Amino acid sequence: MFSVKPQKPTFKSYLPPLQTDVKKNVQPPIKKLEAKLLPGEIVVNEVNFVRKCIGADSSHDDLWGKLICTNFKVSFVTHDALPKQRFQVVNRLLGDHDVPLACVEQVVTVNDAKGKQKVLGSNQKLKFNPTELILYCKDFRIIRFRFDEAGPESAKKVCLAIAHYSHPADTQLLFGFEYVGKRYYGSSVERVNGVDPGAGSQTPLFDRPSNWDREIKRTGAAEWRVCSINEGYVLSPSLPEFFVVPSSLADQDLKQYLCSFTARRIPLWCWNHPNGSALVRMASISDPLQQRKLEQRINSAITKSHPQRSDVLRSDLDKSLPTIQDIQAAFVRVRQICVIEPFEESEEKWLSSMESSRWLEYVRAFLKHSAEVVYLLEGKRASVILQEEEDRDLSCVVASLVQVMLDPHFRSLAGFQSLVQKEWVMAGHRFLDRCNHLKRNDKEECPLFLLFLDCVWQMMNQYPAAFEFTDMYLTVLSDSMWIPVFSTFLFNCPQQSAEHSIDFAKSKSIHLGEEKVLGFPPVWDWSQQFSLKDQTLFNNPMYVGKGATCVQNGAVKSFKRTKKNYSSTLRGIPSTLKNGTMDSTLTRRNSLVLRLKPDFSQVREVVESPSERFFRDWFSRPADLQGLLIPLLLPSHLALWRLYFLRWVPEARIPRGGPVTAYHKLSQLADEIEMLQNQLRQYKGPTPASTPASTPSGAPTNQSKMYFKAMSPVDAPSSPDYLSSSFPFSPVGNLCRRSILGTPLSKFLNGAKIWLSTETLANETL
Repeated sequence: MFSVKPQKPTFKSYLPPLQTDVKKNVQPPIKKLEAKLLPGEIVVNEVNFVRKCIGADSSHDDLWGKLICTNFKVSFVTHDALPKQRFQVVNRLLGDHDVPLACVEQVVTVNDAKGKQKVLGSNQKLKFNPTELILYCKDFRIIRFRFDEAGPESAKKVCLAIAHYSHPADTQLLFGFEYVGKRYYGSSVERVNGVDPGAGSQTPLFDRPSNWDREIKRTGAAEWRVCSINEGYVLSPSLPEFFVVPSSLADQDLKQYLCSFTARRIPLWCWNHPNGSALVRMASISDPLQQRKLEQRINSAITKSHPQRSDVLRSDLDKSLPTIQDIQAAFVRVRQICVIEPFEESEEKWLSSMESSRWLEYVRAFLKHSAEVVYLLEGKRASVILQEEEDRDLSCVVASLVQVMLDPHFRSLAGFQSLVQKEWVMAGHRFLDRCNHLKRNDKEECPLFLLFLDCVWQMMNQYPAAFEFTDMYLTVLSDSMWIPVFSTFLFNCPQQSAEHSIDFAKSKSIHLGEEKVLGFPPVWDWSQQFSLKDQTLFNNPMYVGKGATCVQNGAVKSFKRTKKNYSSTLRGIPSTLKNGTMDSTLTRRNSLVLRLKPDFSQVREVVESPSERFFRDWFSRPADLQGLLIPLLLPSHLALWRLYFLRWVPEARIPRGGPVTAYHKLSQLADEIEMLQNQLRQYKGPTPASTPASTPSGAPTNQSKMYFKAMSPVDAPSSPDYLSSSFPFSPVGNLCRRSILGTPLSKFLNGAKIWLSTETLANETL
């Protein structure tokens, strides 16, 4: 029996088949745009359908999303990704488009139709519906938002909220109080941002006698002691509870001296030189009748602390250095030049404008004065007193720079952080007023801490292997001033921190227990902001420190500089005349005047001063990176700190260029060396010296110290696409001016010096 084969169907349909899979027609749910909130953070106001401006001339790359104002930040939340941008570094406290309210300098609203604009302050009214919002930020960003599709009333409310909450009426309204209260004293102890509450930094805070005792022993200051007469801030509100004084001064004597000093600030010990000379800072003596007597007693006590009983010299900083008003005026001008004024002018005018701002002139003045104090301590072996009216501003800068130049410990990451904690935070620098967190008095505002970081960067730029940290670290440290959760930058002095935290705890019924005050985290606990990997951007691959190692004949050995007689021309500047540290009238070698003089007996011999001889001798030798460092101070040696001042400027951004490209290659090389060292250790067996690496926060880790890892043989040798001269920051969407018409920075970006005008540069002999 044969089976009949079924025939194929002959009907042909010209209609598309019906969709039988219903799931394919279902659109994925749109994720609701919400801001990520920290403990204690609440949403104050928000508006939808906001456009964040990315390009100045076109809206093609603009982002759409929701603009949110909280009690901590201005947050823009979007589903869109930034064009041609790959974010590498993530701040755990802030999103990609977030701006802390403390960082907002001005809030400007614009109505295009009416041609109106208004700078908003706290509790002000807005009579028109804004079509645009411009935020001028203290970190040099300019951010624009458009409300073309947003509800006019909602747009107005969010603008008013940003203006109001960026001008807190009281210190306890700063976000740090709510953050600390909820995070560390909430009902439940939980992990926040991946960090355990209470996990801290290894940096000494100098809030207890043991920290000062260790510093005394480290510097060999045998004739100095820790004093606790101000415990509980009973005698002086701006002094720390514990500080160091000469052993020969009794507590009773110090209590008698207090009333004669401005703000009751008696002399404070800063540092001891190995030769016995001491660096001391002091407020001025307010009682003229007691001045001579007190000066003699203080000088006598400091002299007794010196093994050779050397003289005590005094440096009056108020007479020698620019005022805080001068420094603030220079900073405002630099900000105007870098980010507000368009770049369509000629290069020469831009360079001369930067020179006329006087910012780098003031940087040089502080470096020069600090170098002169170094000579007194090192060359003359004399103790030095830095005297300032209240001993809370200029003395912080000079005392810190002197110690950076003299002590390699303060050029390590841990040492530098302890230096800032000791000479700025505990010494009572008025961060609250100088940062103008409450925006009450513009006359009190002054970027002294930024000036200090710029001075440190100048030294890093000249001696890149002498510092353990990078300019990225300095930039992030400066930005942290505008994140109001850290005790480091939030108050004028430790006493103010204690007073406000106790009052806040009482108002919120927070039980403090044995701590007595709210535990604000210091900025030195970098795990609050960055992952362990991102913290490795702080590590300098070129650093030559005491702990640095090298491989020699197959063995891992500690780095030791060999003494060789290098020509001074390798250092570039063989004399004090070329250094610019001290004024000199020395004639140049091969001077035409000398060659034309037939009778050399008639040539008047120029007598070299001891200070000139000291600097000439130092510059004639190769620099010991673990010893004294003196900066080169001719104007041509000082440069603009590009990463800080120009990171948001799109025209100044060099794709796959800038110093980061060298940093990328050196990091890979350092990582490869570290891998080889580990292999050698494993081959030879573990040794006591093979300890895990540590992060800037102080926590040990087994991961590499470098952000960029060694390449495998199959990897391409080129730099990553996301690298630029602004890395790890992005100017995209962070500096949006209304018109940008050119790029006259080519000469500057190619290495031209911006301290001098072009005519002066042409005449300068290097």
